[in-house]
Amino acid sequence: MPLPPPEELRAARDGVIDDVAAPGLSVLFCGINPSLMSAVTGHHFARPGNRFWPVLHLSGFTPRQLRPAEQRELLTYGLGITNVVARATARADEVSAEEFREGGRLLAAKVARLRPAWLAVVGVTAYRTAFGDPKASIGQQERRIGGTRIWALPNPSGLNAHWTAQTMAEEYARLREESR
Repeated sequence: MPLPPPEELRAARDGVIDDVAAPGLSVLFCGINPSLMSAVTGHHFARPGNRFWPVLHLSGFTPRQLRPAEQRELLTYGLGITNVVARATARADEVSAEEFREGGRLLAAKVARLRPAWLAVVGVTAYRTAFGDPKASIGQQERRIGGTRIWALPNPSGLNAHWTAQTMAEEYARLREESR
């Protein structure tokens, strides 16, 4: 998919996209906040170079690699997507700590309402800030929201050079095994 013109991306700043969610999911994946590309397309993890969709498939969550435009198919696998912060930005570092904390409060209310088995936050730094847990690391967290367990996953952004698609897929697969 070609990139939209710069003026269209600029106009998408602060846009919001709909969650892909339903009550009782096995895993509700939670991004940091939508990219401008996601706000333009209305699809989560739509930015070229984002590894969410390939990693989801490599880890065994989906039988084939879905495209962002196929995001609603996730519901058939008991999966969904939301964000800690709803507003779109060009970069995650444009989101303030207060926005993350407020996003964490709103996310906790959403999770309490939807009651997924697992909340998977894709970005441990976002998790730390949103939930006031500065020592959190990748993996299962002690915190729960009602009966929902929480797992912090590596951020699939192409900017996250510490993790390859393969090492990310291995971590996502650990969650998949636990969520069975």
